[in-house]
Amino acid sequence: MKIDANSLRLGNILEHKGKLYSIVKNPEHIKPGKGGAYVQVEMKGIKDGTKLNVRFHSDENIEKVRLDEQEYQYLYADDDFIYVMDVESFEQTQFEKSLLGEKLLYLQEGMNIVVESYEGEVISIKLPDTVVLTITETEPTVKGQTAASSYKPAILENGMRIMVPPFMDVNDKIVVKTEDDTYVEKYK
Repeated sequence: MKIDANSLRLGNILEHKGKLYSIVKNPEHIKPGKGGAYVQVEMKGIKDGTKLNVRFHSDENIEKVRLDEQEYQYLYADDDFIYVMDVESFEQTQFEKSLLGEKLLYLQEGMNIVVESYEGEVISIKLPDTVVLTITETEPTVKGQTAASSYKPAILENGMRIMVPPFMDVNDKIVVKTEDDTYVEKYK
């Protein structure tokens, strides 16, 4: 599907010079004093991870790729693969762990994930926006500290280190944003 360069957004998947790229930064719309306006786009190759900075003329049409999405339920993992079940047909299949990278730590039994593919080839796996995890280690709470003061480090049940408010304690359940590994709120 062709779209105008001014319509490009963070996260769009583009086909550029025969390869698939994901936009990793918000595109900059630049109108210089001389010459035509253009859009500066920072992209990352989906297969090889190479970064690319490209300038598109603002009136240029770019090929935006439409990915097929399929929902699965996570079952378990072994050394190389994660095993999932199609939520509609209940068929089980496997995907390489490398598709998740560092986000593999967030996988929890029974979690629903979305697998994105293009022309039958799996491109990426999307996790839920937030997950609930338990704090296993942190500094003790000091009486009189408020949420407005600085954050303190904590280790979660999955081994991940994040910063949490000073009133959080061991065994507290918290909501964590999977996109950038940040504390959202105490789980209610």
